[in-house]
Amino acid sequence: MNRVDTLELWLAEQRQAVDAMLTTILDRQPAAEQELDAAMRHALLLGGKRLRPALTIAACEVAGGDVRAALAVGAAVELVHTYSLVHDDLPAMDDDALRRGQPTVHVVWSDATAILTGDALLTLAFEVLASAPELDALPADLRLDMIRTLASAAGHRGMVAGQSLDMAATSQDDPVDLDADVLAAIHRAKTGALIRASVGLGLLASGNRDPGLAQNLDRYAALLGHAFQVVDDVLDATADTETLGKPSGSDAELGKLTYVRLLGLDGARGEAARLCAQAEALLEAMPNAMRLRQLIHWVRDRSH
Repeated sequence: MNRVDTLELWLAEQRQAVDAMLTTILDRQPAAEQELDAAMRHALLLGGKRLRPALTIAACEVAGGDVRAALAVGAAVELVHTYSLVHDDLPAMDDDALRRGQPTVHVVWSDATAILTGDALLTLAFEVLASAPELDALPADLRLDMIRTLASAAGHRGMVAGQSLDMAATSQDDPVDLDADVLAAIHRAKTGALIRASVGLGLLASGNRDPGLAQNLDRYAALLGHAFQVVDDVLDATADTETLGKPSGSDAELGKLTYVRLLGLDGARGEAARLCAQAEALLEAMPNAMRLRQLIHWVRDRSH
């Protein structure tokens, strides 16, 4: 079995574990309203790569931590990620009818239900960090740092800012005139912030307080998040809807500023390779970083 096969097996195991944890989280309290509960489960449990919780788990392993704690933290990250997808798919945002190969929440139910579903998923993430029994062994200050880290990544300096910047760039008459710094700023917030938080939260879940390790992992995550978005832009321009699990070509249709539009296909692919090489270089002196290294290759070579 080669390394690719080993990684795919490991990712499948993590997806299964994350899905089980998410189901447990939803089942811990009875649903207050049946339609909302159904919409949350639809958005959360019908597929997904689970890359972000996998990064949380891998970072925790590198730091010598308990993977059970990382799994609960990774589930909180996935709750925030899924909330962002539900809201991004709304007609007022990207207006997408398909996500993870399934009809989006606002298509199955309504815009109002989709808004409330996203709100519920987002707030549940912080309830998990504050009260999940899997985190009881962690010191209170580390759990507070987790809440602060995830809130910062999700909020007005992170994902929300990135979506706002993206919408502003899309509204430009000729977004090609916008430069690489603008595009990097959009995706540093919109995509990169949560990927950086995923890795940082894995380190916090481990209880390891080594500042040097924290700095290297954060730099790795920033590069990986940037590369992930560049590859996403390439796939939107080249892959089909069935492979992606969401409408292909939607970025061009909306007139979005993308790396493909800015650099061309070959230029975007070269940029992704450059970023991945830089991320991998950061791991050279880091023991037990095989999974983080393999995840770089997965991001670079993925098909969806």
